[in-house]
Formats: sequence, structure tokens, C-alpha cells
Amino acid sequence: MESRMRGDMQVRFGGRYEETYCRKAARRLVPSLRAGKGGNIIALAKELYCSDHLPYLLNRITEQTPHVRPVSFSFPQRRTEPSFQHLEVRDLTHPALLRYLQGRGINIELAKRECKELHFTHNGRPFFAIGFPNIAGGYEVRNSFFKGCISPKDITHIRQQGEPREKCLVFEGFMDYLSFLTLRMKNCPTMPDLDRQDYAILNSTANVSKAIDVLSPYERIHCMLDNDKAGYEATQAIASEYSYRVRDFSDNYRGYSDLNDYLCGRKQEQKNSISQAQEMKQETGQRATPRQKRGRGI
Repeated sequence: MESRMRGDMQVRFGGRYEETYCRKAARRLVPSLRAGKGGNIIALAKELYCSDHLPYLLNRITEQTPHVRPVSFSFPQRRTEPSFQHLEVRDLTHPALLRYLQGRGINIELAKRECKELHFTHNGRPFFAIGFPNIAGGYEVRNSFFKGCISPKDITHIRQQGEPREKCLVFEGFMDYLSFLTLRMKNCPTMPDLDRQDYAILNSTANVSKAIDVLSPYERIHCMLDNDKAGYEATQAIASEYSYRVRDFSDNYRGYSDLNDYLCGRKQEQKNSISQAQEMKQETGQRATPRQKRGRGI
């Protein structure tokens, strides 16, 4: 006689139930479609051995345990390889990358000084892109078709040589940082004073906690983050840590999503994220940041 119980356990009976084969966890419920009953392994043993004496049932279950053949549910491990391979770092010279930066309004000579040209394979295909280094040895990666990073992901902290600076400017991405340098060169070509302050680039608002650690020595912290909810919250996180030392300069490019859009004249006043950020500022009673002296601009 042979009976099959479907579910988490499959049991085969032979002769007078002398052999029991269990496939899978014994603690699961074991329904019997023929008898219309359900239960666990103890209930099954009661039916098999016609007894309610628990010690006896446990002994019989133990006797059968060596005969249980476990079913392996392990799967072969897929070999995982890094998505970025064969990285080569060069000076930034590729015409396509320079054209991309020109299209974003960036000063090419500044970009060559601050960025690198990366050649790598991604999922087996060759690519090249602009690379902006961070403090952990990784890169922010950008070209006309791709935006990403080569790990480890981290902030970028640019410190000037000589005496420690009292002021640090904080940006969300390296394109905003390059936009600031370009704007300063345009507005103050004879005295741009690019080295009067240090710079911190988050490379993602998720890195704001890492930036808070490096900002502690500065007496003045000027935040130039995006005009959206994430940028506003990152600015507030820094301000909650350093209070009066922090100034929010995003009002200087109000109506634009970020500094690069401001540089390129791409006004986006109707963008929801921008209006949300402005509403949050009004709700918290934040005062407008005083404008800089006439003639210097950003």
C-alpha cells in the first residue's frame, strides 16, 4: 500500500509502515488528503505507531532519523565580477568629453585641472568618461550617456596649500563645483580668488554625514546645494550641526535646479522639487541669505 501526503512532507508507507521517508522540515504541518486530517510530525507518529505515549513516539522518530535523506536546496554560486574593470586614468583630453563639458558651460581649462579621463570596461564593453576623484580613491563618472561612480563612493574634500582656510564651500555634485569655478572666472576674471577657500563636494546627499565630519574646523560654511528637497534637507543637516557658521547660498540661484542650470540659463521655476524646497524654507521661517557684494556675484 502506498500513500502520498502532499505539502512540506512526502511520506511513503511500505508493508506495516516499517519505512518512513521524510522530505523536508519535520516541524511543518502534514496534511493527509485521504484521512482528512492535518498535524505535525508528532500527530503523524501517533497515526503510524498507534500510540499517544510521547516518549515512545519520540524514540521511534529518533530511530527513523538516520534513514532520512535530506534534500539539498543549494544552488551553484554564480561568479560575480566587478562591473567596472581594467580602469585606466589619464589626463582629460578626449574631444568628446571636452565637448560635453562645453555643452554644460564649464571652463575647459578648469575641468582639465580638476578632473581625469577614465577608460574602463563595464559589463564587458569599453567606455571612456570624465572622472572626478573622491577622498577614498573612487571616482564620480560622467559622460553624455552615463552617470555613475567607481567605488568606493565618498565625498571630495579639496584643501588649499599653505595656511588652513577658515571658509569651506559645499556642493552637491562635481558639476556644480565646476560651475562655481566657471562663474567666478567669468564674474571676476582678474581676481577670481579660487584658492581663498576650501571645497567639499558631497557627490550625493546621502554622504552629508561624512561631510559633517570634515567641516568641523571651518568658521564659515557656505552651502550651495540643489534647490530641491534633498538639497534643502542636506543643508539643514549641516546647519543643525554647526548653527551660525552655516549660510545657505541657494537663494542666489533661486528658480534654477542647481548651479549648473544657473550657469547655462536653464530656468526651471515650475519644477515640483524646487517649489517644495521653497515651501519648506517658508515653513521653517528661514531668512533669505544676504547677497554678496555687488560686482562679485557667485
